[in-house]
Amino acid sequence: MGMLDGKVALVTGAGQGVGQGIAFALAAEGAAVAVTGRTAAKCETTCKQIVERGGRAIALACDVKSEAALASTVKEVVRQLGGIQILVNNAQEVPLGPLNGLSDAEFTAGWESGPLATFRLMKLCYPHLQGDGSIVNLASTSAMRWDMSNYGCYAAVKEAIRSLTRAAACEWGGDGIRTNAILPLATSPALADWITTRPEESAAFLATVPMHYAGDCEQDIGRFVALLCSSGSRYVNGQFIALDGGQARLG
Repeated sequence: MGMLDGKVALVTGAGQGVGQGIAFALAAEGAAVAVTGRTAAKCETTCKQIVERGGRAIALACDVKSEAALASTVKEVVRQLGGIQILVNNAQEVPLGPLNGLSDAEFTAGWESGPLATFRLMKLCYPHLQGDGSIVNLASTSAMRWDMSNYGCYAAVKEAIRSLTRAAACEWGGDGIRTNAILPLATSPALADWITTRPEESAAFLATVPMHYAGDCEQDIGRFVALLCSSGSRYVNGQFIALDGGQARLG
């Protein structure tokens, strides 16, 4: 018996990295998982691995920047899996760079894939989540950096997600929907790219992690999300939780 037996989870950006790790962990605890992302092949690979492990999953291609695609995806998840009790808003295009170096289009892509998609999906899933639902949004500790150079636009969209998270927790808690945000540091493709392209900066940052490593996408991030969505966390609502080995101090 798993902690999430009988539940259905929709995870965006689950074709790789943190989203994939979360999808694996939710499925391992008994949830049926809708694996969504822009690249169908990546979603299908994640889905196949879940099934091979004995879980249940479906793969759906979805561009979270498209309102129509989000609505269609929610409808299809409900049709195929019977409902939605867990929503994980993980997908995000990352607008990194100096303010003078980023275009309106790059910042807009970060906004549309992050807070706007989160806002839309939370509302689309709201009718299905009522009663015993859990939303987990992905934020970031980037806004807590002492030097915000090159991180202003990324931090801006992630801080907007934190605001939406808190609002949903306050407005929908009485409807039986819990909404929380995690702020992960994990061995994702994005982190690997950062280490490759900014080796000195990334090495200095990782040296400040008290536990001396970046978290595993499934074991350190996904398994916590599974716990957060379970009845064992039924009184946790409206919280921002850093999963980063103690690197950031939230307060």
